[in-house]
Amino acid sequence: MRTFTVERWAFALADDRDAWSKRHDDSAWRAVRVPHDWSVELGFDRSASSGTGYLPGGIGWYRAHVSLRELGATPGQHVRLAFEGVYKNADVWVNGYHLGGRPSGWVPFSFDLTELLEYAPDDDLVIAVRVEHTDISDSRWYNGSGITRAVALQVHEGVRIGEHGTALTTRSLDAASAAIRVTHALESDLAEPVAVRVRHELRSLTTDRVHEFASEAVIPAAGAIELAVETVVPDPEPWSDTDPHLYRLTTTLRWQAGDAEPRAQYELVTGIRTIAFDAGTGFSVNGEPRVLKGVCLHEDAGTLGVAVPPAVWLRRLLSLQRMGANAVRMAHNPHASELYAMCDALGLFVIDEAFDEWENPKNKWWQGHNVYPPRHEGYAKDFPQWHERDLVATIQAHRHHPSVIAWSIGNEVDYPNDPYASPLFDEMTGNNDANKPAAERVYDPSRPDVRRLTTLARRLAGITRRADPSRPVTFAAAFPELSSRTGLFEELDVVGYNYKEHLYEDDHERFPDVPFLGSENGHGYAQWLAVVRNDFIAGQFLWTGVDYLGEAHGWPIHGSGAGLLTLAGFEKHAWHLRRSWWTDEPVAHLATRPHVEGAGADFWSHPIARAWDAADPRPVEVLVFANGDELSLSCGGEELPLVRDDVHGYWTAVTHARAEPLVLESRRDGEVVARDELAARGEAVRIEAQVWMPPAEAAAVCTAAGIPLDGVVQIECTLRDATGGIARDERVVLVDVEGGELLGIENGDLADNTPYPTAARATRDGRAVVYVRAHGRTAVRVHAEGLADGKAEFGA
Repeated sequence: MRTFTVERWAFALADDRDAWSKRHDDSAWRAVRVPHDWSVELGFDRSASSGTGYLPGGIGWYRAHVSLRELGATPGQHVRLAFEGVYKNADVWVNGYHLGGRPSGWVPFSFDLTELLEYAPDDDLVIAVRVEHTDISDSRWYNGSGITRAVALQVHEGVRIGEHGTALTTRSLDAASAAIRVTHALESDLAEPVAVRVRHELRSLTTDRVHEFASEAVIPAAGAIELAVETVVPDPEPWSDTDPHLYRLTTTLRWQAGDAEPRAQYELVTGIRTIAFDAGTGFSVNGEPRVLKGVCLHEDAGTLGVAVPPAVWLRRLLSLQRMGANAVRMAHNPHASELYAMCDALGLFVIDEAFDEWENPKNKWWQGHNVYPPRHEGYAKDFPQWHERDLVATIQAHRHHPSVIAWSIGNEVDYPNDPYASPLFDEMTGNNDANKPAAERVYDPSRPDVRRLTTLARRLAGITRRADPSRPVTFAAAFPELSSRTGLFEELDVVGYNYKEHLYEDDHERFPDVPFLGSENGHGYAQWLAVVRNDFIAGQFLWTGVDYLGEAHGWPIHGSGAGLLTLAGFEKHAWHLRRSWWTDEPVAHLATRPHVEGAGADFWSHPIARAWDAADPRPVEVLVFANGDELSLSCGGEELPLVRDDVHGYWTAVTHARAEPLVLESRRDGEVVARDELAARGEAVRIEAQVWMPPAEAAAVCTAAGIPLDGVVQIECTLRDATGGIARDERVVLVDVEGGELLGIENGDLADNTPYPTAARATRDGRAVVYVRAHGRTAVRVHAEGLADGKAEFGA
């Protein structure tokens, strides 16, 4: 198979009803590169929806011109046009022929162009796509607008492997061998049955060791079959979170056509591993127990919208891994293919989630969180006709990833009174119901009956198991107090609880044969201890790993600050605290806040910073996030006593700021293994512009797995004071790019509604990140009034 990526398109944000025509004049349209998200180009708008980040939608058209000569398809070959995702309500025409569309913006879809190419009048193949995202209250988070994922033309032979037609399952595994099963969906356009010889090469990306095996099949005339072949791989290199070994499976098809012997070749990066969820002992990979230390992720990256380059995800995922995370939950929809491939390469377990709502819509907040009345737009209107096709498409596209350990068929679809209700409870309160009117909490018999969810769960679980019997089916329950009494749990292999840690022990006794998982959890120490103290809990998934656009509580806030990383990808104080719990790596981190007598030591009770100002006479509460056998906190040679807070999982001290810096040291076996110093922060004197580079090992494994990291450069900009520390003031930075293209500036400030396309933005906590697409040798200048420019150069 040859793949021709379709990146360059003409775009118009207008509903030009004649744009489907091959002869339509698009010369005045704007040139864009796909993936593309137009909503972040429009600027924040208070009249838009708070739930989707106060960013507009609309109707847009895309047109691409592809040279058939460059495509190189010949008679007898099979050509497909494949979209990885268009948000949303896509309609597609090729050379004026209407091929169809897809309502969902999260699933891959494709069209057969083979016949249409026979009618092509010239070399110019014109693809036209209409995208409609006018219901901007269609989600509880931001999803963007446009052709937000990759598009490709695929040239296959007349005998081929069907789209997403290969799967590898590990049937048994030990140190000496792995028994695997490979299945292919084989298809033929030939008018006669065809005998196909199939050769398989399984090559380790780590050691280059090769295992070869072969099989045969007969495909009926103009038909399809499934070929399954089993083999034993000697001395396997299993995939896991600690050793993410991958294999490249190369499958070659050969058949006889007269005197010729055509062939078709396919490559797929995959892995060998076994996973298990146990009701008593939790989760294991390759027979080794693991605690899932997970984070939930939405798809956007602030100024980039949801058209996020792989390198940006790499920077984020590596930071989360350093924190100790070993798992990701794709919330609450299938994500872009590069993210799954990156989890394979880095060693991150994945729970893949298909739906946030089923046949009835949830409340969509558009004028602030829990501000009535809500709207009821979204995927629910398409669920009855499309749920099976969308679910199967998701599973088939992602089942070859060893990182995927479970399929989630829904998130909080059982949320109380949203809209399903039950007479079993006079009043039902969800985890996110603060300030809801009392009338919205009580039982209302006119609402849909919650028992309907069990029927739908049974249907979705059956679809999932038929598409992939090798992985468990799970569900993220918002109200297990009720769902555990309606039979819904009986349809699941693993039950996920959202924010219901207090039910773990009692419900384990009620359902001793059911594996449990914290599918969505708060950041507190108590929530983590609920995992540590209960071996039957497979792990937890924090809400969230990274801040995200949407689910805003009201203007001017345009996103959620629930992440451990900011929208700019910088680590928050909570990242360091979590790292002290989740890793054995030495951790020492200082933070401060004004001491308030009687306020308690709760990390979340009032904001913290890294402030140490001797001119401030107020007492200071010092927060110490660390691990190690022995900790010491000192200032000017004086030891400051530390008090352990076992409720919240860190240490505190109360003192007054001085001219000397605070020094924290963590020791193991008497040796200092981690150190942090907090000194007074001065005014900015310069801007540092540092190009972020991935570690060589991470870059190498991504490259080997076929993940493109080139093209987009991330520049971390920091205001420095005279000592080299991060300055205490903020500045507006202006970015000028020569030889490349400025994609955006992100500071992580969820209240900064400066339009994203602007080339200037204020720093937050003295920092911002600049995204640039390099075109050859590229120079970036970062300017702030009164400071020397920060400069970065890169590219050939």
